[in-house]
Amino acid sequence: MRNQFLRMFSFILLVSCCFSRTLSAAAEPEIETPHAAVMEVSTGTLLYEKDADTSVHPASVTKVMTILLIFEAIEKGEIRLTDEVTTSAYAKSMGGSQVFLETGEVQTVETLLKCIIIASGNDAAVTMAEAISGTEEAFVERMNAKAAELGMENTHFVDCCGLTESADHYTSARDVAIMSRELLYRYPEVTEYSDIWMEDITHVTAQGSSVFTLSNTNKLLRSYDGCDGLKTGSTSYAKYCLSATARRDGIRLISVVLTAPDTKTRFAEAAELLSYGFSMCSMYYDEETPQLSKIAVKGTIQGEFAVTVDGEFSYLSTTGEDFSLIEKSTEYNDNLQAPLEKGDTVGAYVYTLDGKEIGRMPIVLAESAEKAGYSDYLSLAWKKWMI
Repeated sequence: MRNQFLRMFSFILLVSCCFSRTLSAAAEPEIETPHAAVMEVSTGTLLYEKDADTSVHPASVTKVMTILLIFEAIEKGEIRLTDEVTTSAYAKSMGGSQVFLETGEVQTVETLLKCIIIASGNDAAVTMAEAISGTEEAFVERMNAKAAELGMENTHFVDCCGLTESADHYTSARDVAIMSRELLYRYPEVTEYSDIWMEDITHVTAQGSSVFTLSNTNKLLRSYDGCDGLKTGSTSYAKYCLSATARRDGIRLISVVLTAPDTKTRFAEAAELLSYGFSMCSMYYDEETPQLSKIAVKGTIQGEFAVTVDGEFSYLSTTGEDFSLIEKSTEYNDNLQAPLEKGDTVGAYVYTLDGKEIGRMPIVLAESAEKAGYSDYLSLAWKKWMI
């Protein structure tokens, strides 16, 4: 009897320990870093925050906005990756982290991007700012305009690299997550650069050519599974900052820590926050191609037209919901009337879970619906009469 009691007690104790560990794994982390945030990229959902709206100096994490505007300029056709850019004396004069560009040195946009993303080169950042906007001051105006556009309410930039110790240069953990998310969401190819650990570039100047090795400042690339970016920053004024990103099982997260007391804490707590975020998340992707019937459009000879769902649907859950309970339905606009163009929205493909709508995707015409004229109806009548 005593042995049975001991076995039962041991079993209860074991179950209790496992349950306790499960609860502790789901509990919010207690971190030393004063300002932090965790965001899921596809939806922009904030999964964790700690004093995330307080404005502080971001050091070189500033360059996330610089990099975003460089990619945006490439997308607009203002510059190309293969374009050659010349370093000014002002850009060369930048202190702090640099790649030692010389006045008059020519590098491609892609090489300068690598210098900024991998090695956090202040000289490279200013060189690109001047290439895009003429002066760093004009580029900074563009940075602040973009911050306002993104709703970064606690941000103001003074320079393009975070080198200044001005109190007028500031952002918040939430705002860093917002601009990092914009960069990763719109230009996911940035991780092809931010994931590089080391790479050589060649300086070609009047003194000859020399090889310089870019070394990544983000130590999580080597220590955290799935990490492939994004940007570190540190000065005596800003302390230790990081916007880290990692992707696991189709989910991409951003972990932001600002004003960490030391570099070890910066990386350890950014990793801890990423793990916490991943433990909370599950993502539903609709991998099925919707089979939709043709719809009627008034005022046409053809009568019915093919439609399709525009885009791919995903849904982020942080509560462990059962995705097998997701239901799909269609809603169409009333009294569809020609003329309509291919791609026009004619309805919605609706997703519900436990009776609650979790999202919808536009249903669009797969072909144009031209309005029939008198001659069309006359021709149709003639064809029917001839049958």
